[in-house]
Amino acid sequence: MPLRVAIIGRPNVGKSTLFNRLIGRRLALVDDRPGVTRDRREGEARIGDLHFVAIDTAGLDDAAPETLAGRMRAQTEEAARTADLSLFVIDARAGVTPLDSHFAEILRAMGRPVVLVANKAESRAGDAGLLEAYSLGLGDPVAISAEHGQGMGDLQDAILAAAPEEAEEGEGEDAGDDPSKPMLVAIVGRPNAGKSTLVNRLIGEDRMLTGPEAGITRDAISVDWTWRDRNFRLVDTAGMRKKARIDEKLEKLAVGDTLRAIRFAEVVVLVLDATMPFEKQDLQIASLIESEGRAIVIALDKWDLVDDRQKVFSKLRKDADRLLPQLRGALLVPVSGFTGEGLDKLMEAVTRAHAIWNRRLPTAKLNRWLSVMIERHPPPAVSGRSIKLRYLTQSKARPPTFIAFCSRPEALPEAYTRYLVNALRDDFELPGVPLRLMLRKGENPFEGRRKA
Repeated sequence: MPLRVAIIGRPNVGKSTLFNRLIGRRLALVDDRPGVTRDRREGEARIGDLHFVAIDTAGLDDAAPETLAGRMRAQTEEAARTADLSLFVIDARAGVTPLDSHFAEILRAMGRPVVLVANKAESRAGDAGLLEAYSLGLGDPVAISAEHGQGMGDLQDAILAAAPEEAEEGEGEDAGDDPSKPMLVAIVGRPNAGKSTLVNRLIGEDRMLTGPEAGITRDAISVDWTWRDRNFRLVDTAGMRKKARIDEKLEKLAVGDTLRAIRFAEVVVLVLDATMPFEKQDLQIASLIESEGRAIVIALDKWDLVDDRQKVFSKLRKDADRLLPQLRGALLVPVSGFTGEGLDKLMEAVTRAHAIWNRRLPTAKLNRWLSVMIERHPPPAVSGRSIKLRYLTQSKARPPTFIAFCSRPEALPEAYTRYLVNALRDDFELPGVPLRLMLRKGENPFEGRRKA
């Protein structure tokens, strides 16, 4: 297993900036206000030839356990307990605060290796704080500037010296990859739909921060997980509100993180509140998923609160096909993140949607089908001239994309294109995935060729 390093400290000392510096890209959200990071976030980090897993954490705060800040602190302490070592970050310009001293005692009590890091030490303003850091009793502080990249060599030496012998140094992202690449699954939806609770129930641990407050999740947090001997990477995302209601810079960054998660996902699980399903924002998120060409599974969460389930499910099935015609037949799965109901069925639907999304159809079969479709319903004549559809082939999968060659592609009515797309979906059993049908002018490229 690669070395796992947790970045710990009170709010606004530069933990996320250091995390981004170590992994080489702006993955964690960074803002001037304290408390931006709430969940644990992991990334492949590198300093020189040292490779390890860095874990960004929420700022430590002295708060009651039942509060949001208290739950964030519990997540951070769990990261420190499970990591091979911790980087305890202080602000060299602010010096050692009572909170720093308090949490230094907690880290010492855990008995885990700790490296003391004095961040923001790029100028003389940090000299006094660097000297004060010795009073924490965590050994020699390492002076760095995460923003400017100073002191990274010293940090590498300190990590190597403090790392336990049984922890192995990682070999980078490309070395030792699992031959069975994990399926990327993004969990998206409106705020407070139950996304983080659902992810926690799936993986069997309180990995994501949850609570009654809406909008707790800010970063897109990924976690690797195995279900029935298949590897998955689940990405929990921030809730997406209407654009008109997003007025804070931080929320815009969080939504941008969610959009990136959708673009890179293979399957997107759209979580709906079964007690308030298919609101306008739900439909807009579904349309976004379709436009990005991702496979979709709709999870009807909070199913434990629904009465007369069969009647409600039948209605929701009809509503989904009526309101989302571009994703007709999308898989609907009733689940409950609170009780764990329906989770196996949800993952079965995810794997099925992934298989449909990757499906390729033989060209010969497609053209036999096209002949039947044309005979059943010929293309209409436009301006007194007929349109001839000559050939159909699938150009790619992920999502299934087809090219139809015809005499006048610019004149073919959109209604006829929809007729072909809907028939493709029904006849070849492609429910719920985006289908692309592109029109090209030209003859059948195989016409006149002799069979080998």
